[in-house]
Amino acid sequence: MNMAVVGLIAGMALGFAGYFGGFGAFLLVAALGAVGFVVGRFLEGDLELGDFFRSRDSRRR
Repeated sequence: MNMAVVGLIAGMALGFAGYFGGFGAFLLVAALGAVGFVVGRFLEGDLELGDFFRSRDSRRR
């Protein structure tokens, strides 16, 4: 699926949540979407669990 279509669907979902459920529902849908994105990248192999725990400094101490 094209990334533009995925962005369109995500934007529509956020819009519906904001319109029908208010700002709290908008934040909930946005947070769950971000979690789903990270889990999807992890399952595809594009993201490793160690990426969250390593420091930004590439030097080892």
